[in-house]
Amino acid sequence: MLRRSSSASARVEVQGRDAAREAYRIRTASGAALVPECLMQGLRPGDRPSHQEAYEWIAAHRSQLAAAVAALSRGATPRSPYHLLSLIDHPPLGPPLSSSV
Repeated sequence: MLRRSSSASARVEVQGRDAAREAYRIRTASGAALVPECLMQGLRPGDRPSHQEAYEWIAAHRSQLAAAVAALSRGATPRSPYHLLSLIDHPPLGPPLSSSV
C-alpha cells in the first residue's frame, strides 16, 4: 500500500514494513530509507505502533523525513532524532503523480 503526501516538495511514499529491522521503508525525491519504529514510540509506549498509526505518523512528519533523507543522501547527518534513519538502495521518486493522497 502506497501513501503519498499532498506536497510535492515533501512527497513521501511508504513502501511497507521491514519486520526484521522493525522499520518502515519510505521513498522520497532524494532516495529511500528505513524509518525505525522507535521514532514512533510515543504512539504506544513499550509496544510497536499499528500499521495505521505508523502511516499517520509518517504523514505527519513527512517534511522532516524528506529533509533527513536528503541530508543522508548528501552525506550529512540529519537533525536528531531523524539521524536514526538509514538509507536503502532504491531509486528516488520520479515526477509527482497526478493523483496524490
